[in-house]
Amino acid sequence: MDIVLMILYATIVLGFLVFIHEGGHYLAARAFGVRVTEFMLGLPGPSVGFTRAGTRFGVTAVPLGGYAKVCGMEAGEMSPHLEQVLAALYRRGTANMEDIAADCGITDDDAFDALDELAEWGSVVGPTKKDQYNTYRAPAVRPAKKQIAAAEAAGRPTPAAFELGEARPVENPHDLFESEYRQQYRSLPFWKRSIILVAGVAMNLLFAILLFIVWLCVIGMDVQTAAGEIVHVNLNPLQAIQFGFMYIGAVVQAVAGLFNPATAAQTVSDSASIIGIAAMSKDFFEAGLVSILQFFAMISVSLGVMNLLPIPPLDGGRLVVEVFQKLTRKVVSTRALNYLSAAGMLLFLGFFLVMANQDIQRYVFGNWG
Repeated sequence: MDIVLMILYATIVLGFLVFIHEGGHYLAARAFGVRVTEFMLGLPGPSVGFTRAGTRFGVTAVPLGGYAKVCGMEAGEMSPHLEQVLAALYRRGTANMEDIAADCGITDDDAFDALDELAEWGSVVGPTKKDQYNTYRAPAVRPAKKQIAAAEAAGRPTPAAFELGEARPVENPHDLFESEYRQQYRSLPFWKRSIILVAGVAMNLLFAILLFIVWLCVIGMDVQTAAGEIVHVNLNPLQAIQFGFMYIGAVVQAVAGLFNPATAAQTVSDSASIIGIAAMSKDFFEAGLVSILQFFAMISVSLGVMNLLPIPPLDGGRLVVEVFQKLTRKVVSTRALNYLSAAGMLLFLGFFLVMANQDIQRYVFGNWG
């Protein structure tokens, strides 16, 4: 029963904090006009939900964590055929790769690359499991009430609505492409892309600061005076924020120890894997509200700081790639980024195995000190 509770509590904590993290990416992307096709609670997979303003919100079959599908974050150079392929598919409404290749006078491989990239952009809808061939469709279009009202006020025709896969006229292929490109992450300047990347980390840290304020200002804490008397005190918000930043600084300093050969082993020894988090979560949850708030704040800070590590595919690793591209004016290829991500995953797997082993030993021997 204890193991079931540990798994349950850890799932609640990590799932909620990852969801908040992804919410930061979603809010930043939308603030800069970038299309986000999905914002889900849970791991990628079958889902239930609703679509609003071009984004599908919902819950997946495995409600652990969450993700925001920000469009245009693929690495490498863009396909040179995006503009003509997009126009060709919109004019047909529904077509397979060979149809588009014939319409544009390009190879099937070039058509596939362009269609696949446009699907990642959210500009076209890719093949489904029910499709016998590699079928692509133009997306459904539902003019918003504001668009309709603005058109009526200006005396312009009401924007047309189209069903999924329905053919539609394309008067100017370049304007169509530009309107889609402007909604992509990769179309933004460096500073906006950087903000989107660190927004998840910022959300985790802000959430932790909020929890510190609730704990230290609203609930308060017991402290021992110089005379040995226990008194209950409530800090003011500024003091609580200062305390929160001091804790964040301590975590940053601890994580930085991973890059110091003299302290790396001790840093790993002092860390905990998801197994350790699960074991600790039960104790914190059973200790009451204050302990739960402290635990959420601790894990939220750790999750945020760890995501800043300069290792792909973490946010910090992607930020390093963005800085490299900015300084060298070179584009990192998809293959290179995949290699870097694979190396990063292997590194994290090594850390996980070491920490999981020590967490299991701590749990077996009851030594969490």
